[in-house]
Amino acid sequence: MWQGRRVLLTGHTGFKGGWLALWLSRLGAKVRGYSLDPSTEPNMFTLAAVRKVVEDTRGDVRDSANLENSMRDFAPEVVFHLAAQPIVRRSYADPVGTYTTNVLGTVHVLEAVRRTPSVRAVVCITTDKVYQNQEWVWPYRETDVLGGYDPYASSKACAEIITAAYRSSFFSYGRFHEQPVALATARAGNVIGGGDWTDRQLIPDTILALSHGRPVVLRHPEATRPWQHVLDCLSGYLALGEALHDDASRFANEWNFGPPDDHMQPVSRVAEMLAKHWGLAHTWERDPGQHPHEESDLSLNSQKANRELGWACRLSLDQALAWTASWYRSHADGARAQTLCEEQITRYMELS
Repeated sequence: MWQGRRVLLTGHTGFKGGWLALWLSRLGAKVRGYSLDPSTEPNMFTLAAVRKVVEDTRGDVRDSANLENSMRDFAPEVVFHLAAQPIVRRSYADPVGTYTTNVLGTVHVLEAVRRTPSVRAVVCITTDKVYQNQEWVWPYRETDVLGGYDPYASSKACAEIITAAYRSSFFSYGRFHEQPVALATARAGNVIGGGDWTDRQLIPDTILALSHGRPVVLRHPEATRPWQHVLDCLSGYLALGEALHDDASRFANEWNFGPPDDHMQPVSRVAEMLAKHWGLAHTWERDPGQHPHEESDLSLNSQKANRELGWACRLSLDQALAWTASWYRSHADGARAQTLCEEQITRYMELS
């Protein structure tokens, strides 16, 4: 599927975007990235030499003219839209920037697609937080009501609504006088893995604390999330992209990519498991300060992807944390980040 395929990837300088760029390159795709500069220092894009495997274009999805010019010039067949303001806490500090990036940015991507005749499939990445969280015990299905307590979650719910509107208004495969583009959204759980240095996030904060032999400070230690390795998440995106190419009318809709129930663990437990793989009897401390609201419980029902796409997480939570700890430990010991990523991608592809 991907050998020689032209793929435009927005957000390639981010954590997930960098991993996806490396994997698509490994599969033989010709990839152009469109993104702002990396937002952290250090960052995976630089350390893993992602620039060497993509056509690296810098730009903001809020700049519609530049985005359209880049897309039309490259003439991709497939678009993965990952560029976003992805942090809940940052959305409280900059709601306007969050909405313009996540909402208008999505509009600009889809408008650029409308003006690029080569595009045949688009996967828009949103989040597990697009649902109106009722704090109930069962996982959310794709048909459940959208919502969002905070600016980040609600901006991603808006992106879902926009994508559905464009699909029915402009890209419907039931109307061949319109542009035949297969358009889908992907909602994934909390992604972990090597190469993430995002500020005030669980895995980077825990790795930093472990590296200095001190407890990690947790804002919401009791909060439970659907944890999954970045390669499990990205395998879902790739499976969806392939399915859209093969049968657009069947797969052009919304998809959850979440882990099984036993991956649902509180933040404190995940920190303890990661410490075990680091080789320390690590402890954590609760941050006594006041913090913005974050959902306490959230899980996804991925039966649709399991059944229709044949997708499921290949790594247990313990394995995902072991791979994550190994990545950071090996990198700290001098291993090249790109080599570590390539080795884990190859190892993942060999799993049954």
